[in-house]
Amino acid sequence: MSQPSAQVTAAEISRIAGVTRATVSNWRRRHDDFPAPSGGTDSSPLYDLESVRSWLATRGHVSAASPSEELRTTLRLHAQGGGGTSDLLLLVLAAARRSPEELTAAALLPDPDLLSRAEREVATVADAVPGADAVRFRADDTAVLRALYACVRDEGGQAALGVLAERELEDSAASGAYRTPEPLADLLAGLIPGPPVRVLDPACGSGTLLAAAARRGAREVYGQDTLPVQARRSAVSLMLTAPRAEVTMRAADSLRADAFPGLVVDAVLCNPPFGVRDWGHDELAYDPRWAYGVPPRAESELAWVQHALAHLTPGGHAILLLPPAMAGRASGRRVRAELVRGGALRAVIALPVGASVPLHVGLQIWVLQRPEPGGPERKSVLFVDTAETSTPAGTGGGGTAGVTRSRGGGSRSAAPDWAELTARVLGVWRAFTANPDAFEGEPGVAHAAGVVDLLDDVVDLTPARLVRASRAEVDPAVLSAQVDVTRGNLVKAAKSLARTAAHEEWGSAGAAAREWRTATASDLSRGGALTFLRTAPEGARGRTEEAERAEAWEGNPEAPAARAVLTGADIACGSGPTGDPSELRSAVAPLVAVGDVLVRAVANGDGPMARVAGEEDAGALLGLHVHLFRPDPARLDAWFLAGFLGAEENIAGASTGSTVLTVSPGRLRVPLLPLEEQRRYGDAFRHVHALRAEARRATRLAEETARLLAGGLTGGQLLPGRDAAGREAVGRDGETTHPQGAGSRHSAYGPSST
Repeated sequence: MSQPSAQVTAAEISRIAGVTRATVSNWRRRHDDFPAPSGGTDSSPLYDLESVRSWLATRGHVSAASPSEELRTTLRLHAQGGGGTSDLLLLVLAAARRSPEELTAAALLPDPDLLSRAEREVATVADAVPGADAVRFRADDTAVLRALYACVRDEGGQAALGVLAERELEDSAASGAYRTPEPLADLLAGLIPGPPVRVLDPACGSGTLLAAAARRGAREVYGQDTLPVQARRSAVSLMLTAPRAEVTMRAADSLRADAFPGLVVDAVLCNPPFGVRDWGHDELAYDPRWAYGVPPRAESELAWVQHALAHLTPGGHAILLLPPAMAGRASGRRVRAELVRGGALRAVIALPVGASVPLHVGLQIWVLQRPEPGGPERKSVLFVDTAETSTPAGTGGGGTAGVTRSRGGGSRSAAPDWAELTARVLGVWRAFTANPDAFEGEPGVAHAAGVVDLLDDVVDLTPARLVRASRAEVDPAVLSAQVDVTRGNLVKAAKSLARTAAHEEWGSAGAAAREWRTATASDLSRGGALTFLRTAPEGARGRTEEAERAEAWEGNPEAPAARAVLTGADIACGSGPTGDPSELRSAVAPLVAVGDVLVRAVANGDGPMARVAGEEDAGALLGLHVHLFRPDPARLDAWFLAGFLGAEENIAGASTGSTVLTVSPGRLRVPLLPLEEQRRYGDAFRHVHALRAEARRATRLAEETARLLAGGLTGGQLLPGRDAAGREAVGRDGETTHPQGAGSRHSAYGPSST
């Protein structure tokens, strides 16, 4: 039986050809020989893929889609014929262990040999993935196999794995399968005292938390997830990112069917599902895990907490990401009280809004420790509130009010400044664990509350409530001096911003916008006008110039492992390099040089998409999600290049994806202008960059000044100044003297008779 012809949309044609959708529409109107629609509707036509490719080939258009986008498109077309993707997860693992040369040779094999080789390679790793059956590929799978080999070869196993997981999760109609942000996963893993050996995640999802534990030195990682595709994806992902760790993965409901009933580990990391009522309350009423009380039906999170504690060795730690409501809900009061009274709860840390899905909720980290028989009595619990201290400059807000605008026009909560947040939380936690009885806290941020004080009628463990009381401990004179300094800096920043905004060295283009010929970044690279660099993807086995350089650095105290990493977040918020080299999971990363043009690889979120590397960036390692363009200064002006590469319409035309927009660097377009004219544009773009930097600085100082003033007024350390009538501030006792020294006295609510 013949397979149905593959059909593509106009949007897919634009990605294949590396042009905009408007260009495809122009081709349809202007060229009579453009393939006619073979399906779809008048408003959304479909075109025969092979006919489109033949037409493009006659005009010299080669595919400009990235290997991952080619794989994504091939999978969609393959699904039209009824093909699945589950078996391909195993092939990703096998292919990632091959060199680029081997993968290229495999993709060039005749169809029968390609199918046989893929089946043999899958068989070598089948035992490592839960629920894997014998794999038999069909004749119509060859296009997908070749696309997968190319994706693994050029972008690494994780990129191919992500594409396959997208398709698999869509096919299973699963919802709520969110990936824990990697910086948050690293923060949770960092709360484990000392490098753990054995770590469990009973709701592992894509395995981000276990990968973070492996980066901290875990040698055995155990995971369980109710979705088989998530368990398989997590197993493959961990074997790619943590090849030295022993990975054990199971697919089942951890609360109802614990796959590791006798396992005890050094640490449990978990981001469990929230608000699940059908978690097995009735059938698990007498479960031995409920050592601190039977979790109420509406408190599934307390079931996960006790499940984690049951798997710990005495003294082991459990770190869970939980919703804020469970800290104070009346239904969970008794279990919370027992966790506090029994010494199991060590800390509750409130995160800022936007730290993880759901982005509009400020989640909490609960740190628990299984009590040791005969161990020390725990007299206090640490509470940390980071909501007002972790919004990065330039995101448009401070504290919980910070909001950024998405590219689609909607709004979402600002991402935290992960470097500052992580340093603050880990610093406070380590100080507390070093000597809990002597811990003095940090007013407005951290407070150690006594166990007796927490065991009241409600047992409300909300950090903001408990930390707020510590703000009164701030010395009024110290806070007043801090406000004066910050306010002075704000005034200077506002004046500098005004001077920068007054720049007027540009004018109207006239009656119509200027038009110019453009070339893609790929064309400019082939012509030698610029060089494109990126951090070597995971799974790459070929020897490159960077790989040889990495070996030369071995044993040198100046090695790249000690260097900071320039990330996409650094470009967005205008900071210097702040990334951790361990996050690269590879020593093969280019070094940034002055004059390089850096472009974020993910288009979601606010902030600039591109910038020119300055002295503060020189020598940093290039992050995984940043594209580096190194222009030939005799042919391209760096600021001109950065301005056009980062333009909103340019980024939109070169981006693929729905929820996450990934930029294909080769498809970005640049006007073809003489170097002297490029420099004029470059000067203008450099000024725009300075304007943005001044605005970020002024915004940050304004938010900091407002936060200090508001906190000081509400905490009693600051008093309001004179009002319009010249009356002085009301004192602590509710009375004050008239400024002219008259004998009348004023209460806090008005004058009193004498």
